[in-house]
Amino acid sequence: MMGNKERRGVNFKGLLKKNWLLIATILAVLLGISLGVVVREYTSLSHLHKQYFGFPGEILMRMLKLVILPLIISSMITGVAALDSEVSGKIGLRAVIYYFSTTIIAVILGIILVMTIKPGVSQTAEHIDRAGTTPNVTTVDTLLDLLRNMFPENLVQACFQQYKTKRKELEPPKVSANTTTIPPLATTIMSVVENITKEYKIVGTYSDGINVLGIIVFCVAFGLVIGKMGERGRILLEFFDALNEATMKLVQIIMCYMPIGILFLIAAKIIEVEDWEIFKKMGLYMVTVLSGLAIHATICLPLIFFVIVRKNPYTFTLGMAQALVTALMISSSSATLPVTFRCAEENNHIDKRITRFVLPVGATINMDGTALYEAVAAIFIAQLNDYALDVGQIVTISITATVASIGAAGVPNAGLVTMVIVLTAVGLPASDVTLIVAVDWLLDRFRTMINVLGDAYGAGIVQKLSKRELERMDLTSDADVANPFALEATLDDEECENKSYVNGGFTVDKTDAISFTETSQF
Repeated sequence: MMGNKERRGVNFKGLLKKNWLLIATILAVLLGISLGVVVREYTSLSHLHKQYFGFPGEILMRMLKLVILPLIISSMITGVAALDSEVSGKIGLRAVIYYFSTTIIAVILGIILVMTIKPGVSQTAEHIDRAGTTPNVTTVDTLLDLLRNMFPENLVQACFQQYKTKRKELEPPKVSANTTTIPPLATTIMSVVENITKEYKIVGTYSDGINVLGIIVFCVAFGLVIGKMGERGRILLEFFDALNEATMKLVQIIMCYMPIGILFLIAAKIIEVEDWEIFKKMGLYMVTVLSGLAIHATICLPLIFFVIVRKNPYTFTLGMAQALVTALMISSSSATLPVTFRCAEENNHIDKRITRFVLPVGATINMDGTALYEAVAAIFIAQLNDYALDVGQIVTISITATVASIGAAGVPNAGLVTMVIVLTAVGLPASDVTLIVAVDWLLDRFRTMINVLGDAYGAGIVQKLSKRELERMDLTSDADVANPFALEATLDDEECENKSYVNGGFTVDKTDAISFTETSQF
């Protein structure tokens, strides 16, 4: 009996030691909500003091954003370089197919729910208070900007700015008046031709924010080139691998501060919200979105994971708990990326060759929650306006929501910009996006959490589907590979020469250094 009690005590201590950060974060969320309600109820803070109150939370956001860039660059380059071009192509294709499939499923689910529950039928747009302004965007220019940002003209500028175009109306040319004098009548006939068609030109500007898509495209290309360079590329790869390891150690330090930052982040947000009545008015709409996200997260994604991987999806979700709570609190899948890496690799034991390649891409283009929300919001606005949608328009909404969600950057409130694209596609007034702005801050947090969960499931599924390729790489190298970016630092030059070789690429082992060997000519 004593032995069992001691064992339970040891197990409890071990569990507490292993999950202290997750427990502290959840407690911070609960304390933050309580603190926010108490401060809101019993004190009256000025706008300036509210900002001061949220300062510790702002520091957390800044620290997480600080490590996004080195993490994406180092993980993408080392991830691609460690795989040969054929394997990385297959992994990339599987990831993209998974992203598209789950996004389409999320959109269809959202459409079914909003057409069943009909949250906009019982009320009209006049009874809902508008908030914010309508983003001025056009569908064609937004999609072209997406392609432009994939190929940034200045890599350094891409680290802190995105390219954005806007239309500028040209002044109509001045038409000279023709005066004809007829001597007998002495009549003057004035003919002025007016051009009714407005002419525009596209003007390029830069807006603040990391151009994640452009950096990923560059890193994939750069990683492939380094992988092909052989011995000459080894020093570069070792540099980026060391950078990745150093960044992950920084992430561990930042995560120790996370409970404090989250406590003040959530408390400050509760204090900031002025109109809580809007949640009653928009209650049915919020229930529709949240129930859609819940079904997608607890049934659709786990079912896909179970069918392919044949493992318990809820154990996998539990391993991602820290990343999910972080995403819920900070509302940015890109800023959550450092935590997502740590949970996927340490808790769910996903191969680093997969996480380094799949997760940064997923944080940029895999937006299941955003796609579902956009489909629901578009049909909700149509219901408010008594606008009957035919089958063709519903299909248009589903396609546009899928494409627009992929174009949404992994930053807060990007969904509102893509929302305008979806509304415009089916002829709904773009100005009605202001109807849902008031509750968007809350829904944005939940859909970000689903986006992160989708990325993590994607990494697990792609690892299972790529198992043969990864094992073949492991067998091709004589090294016993568990960590793809590793080779024992104790190996001398002769041992390195004796190592066999992976696709003209890098031999890998269980430690934290990388070794490159020449291609066999047999």
